[in-house]
Amino acid sequence: MISMSETLPDDPVALKQLLRALVEEKDGQIERLREQSALLIQRLFARKSEQTVDPDSPQLATFNEAENLAEPAPEVIVEEDVVAPLKRRGKRKPLPAELPRVEIVHELPEHELTCACGCRKQVIGEQTSEQLEIIPMQIRVIRHIRKTYACTGCESAPVTADKPAQLIEKSLASPSVLAVLLNTKYVDSLPLHRFEKVLTRHGIDISRQTLARWVIQCGEQLQPLLNLLRDRLLDSPVIHCDETRVQVLKEPGRDPGSQSWMWVQTGGPPDKPVILFDYSTSRAQEVPLRLLQDYRGYLMTDDYAGYNAVAAQEGVERLACWAHAQRKFVEAQKVQPKGKTGRADIALGMINKPYGIERDLKEASAEQRLQGRQQHSLPLLAQLKAWLEKTQPQVTAQNALGKAVNYLASNWSRLVRYGEGGNLPIDNNAAERAIRPFVIGRKNWLFSDTPKGATASAQLYSLVETAKANGQEPYAYLRHILERLPQVNRVEGYEALLPWNCTPAIAS
Repeated sequence: MISMSETLPDDPVALKQLLRALVEEKDGQIERLREQSALLIQRLFARKSEQTVDPDSPQLATFNEAENLAEPAPEVIVEEDVVAPLKRRGKRKPLPAELPRVEIVHELPEHELTCACGCRKQVIGEQTSEQLEIIPMQIRVIRHIRKTYACTGCESAPVTADKPAQLIEKSLASPSVLAVLLNTKYVDSLPLHRFEKVLTRHGIDISRQTLARWVIQCGEQLQPLLNLLRDRLLDSPVIHCDETRVQVLKEPGRDPGSQSWMWVQTGGPPDKPVILFDYSTSRAQEVPLRLLQDYRGYLMTDDYAGYNAVAAQEGVERLACWAHAQRKFVEAQKVQPKGKTGRADIALGMINKPYGIERDLKEASAEQRLQGRQQHSLPLLAQLKAWLEKTQPQVTAQNALGKAVNYLASNWSRLVRYGEGGNLPIDNNAAERAIRPFVIGRKNWLFSDTPKGATASAQLYSLVETAKANGQEPYAYLRHILERLPQVNRVEGYEALLPWNCTPAIAS
């Protein structure tokens, strides 16, 4: 930065150049402040979507979800002074076949069974319709009565019948209670103090401290399953990673306002996806080094430097996320003068074209996708690269457009690497989708009280999200494994409880 305290040159030409430089510098600062103000206003008040040149881009479907799912505006028929909406009813989806059915048969009353001719009417058919019924929470007490036996013919010691092993011994909580508790907190994002009130309304007095203790104990008991899931994850050819903040109030030696981190990794074959969370006080590179120890394969991340050490290991190839590159240009587009088309629009139009190729290849095999990328995507990326090389020297590094251009340039080699294989992702949206349930839950419960609680949350989000990704109904799956875990003492038993190896019955 030029300082006015510097000695002014005596040469008029040099003085004029200095003044021009000062004006240009001040103009640049004003422009940067204008952009920052515009972006802040956008984030606070604008619609939370990322509109670009191609609204049909599959990557953009996430941002336009509400618009895509909303029903089209009903047609309006005007007849005289009456305006009536014409709404076309869609075809109703049938209720799931696996739900239990209760049949209620409706008969004609006795006096209608006799025809006017005097004959008795006979059944010739029936009409069937279905109606959904939901029974509110039913609470009951299971009494375990263990009979004690003794021999009356001798003085041998009495023998008492065994009770099946419980996940939490000497606890009031049955597997169904624990499944409801975990489902309520980690699927429905209901804080423990609210669940405490739900129980109170049913006359059950269980404190949130007890509920929290049950959650932590469940997480500890489920660790063998999570170890097997991590083994599956590390066998993946591609792993997605992301991280987000979490606040823990009672971290030893740390201020309650300090930020900790929840890391997410997702991978696995398409038919057996794995999603794992891990809690840490740090965002340093030591965390991904620990989580991905001995991993060999492709690693998809954003450009955060904390992943550099993992990517530097032999056998690890790092991919970069096109969605992040796109968002930089979306921000640059937002601060353009209204009604004008600029370089950000050009970049977004060029970035959307490879996404269009991905949409066309969505159902293709890995071999077909690789061929399609090499034939269609690589020429598009070459055009974008030529535009980038021409544009980069012409933009200011400090403004939004310059940041977007420089981000694209600095990550280019990792961005185009997805073209090396048909199984490689174009972006890191899989990790962002995986971490979203945690972020939604965090908005409700805001923070974790202790490190043990944060660790339990990581364990249980891991199990629940992996179960959901494999098509399991969370409550039924949780109850299934919580009932069987106490009897398992071999690896084969734990393997049988993995989400893709069991078929829990839906509780009636």
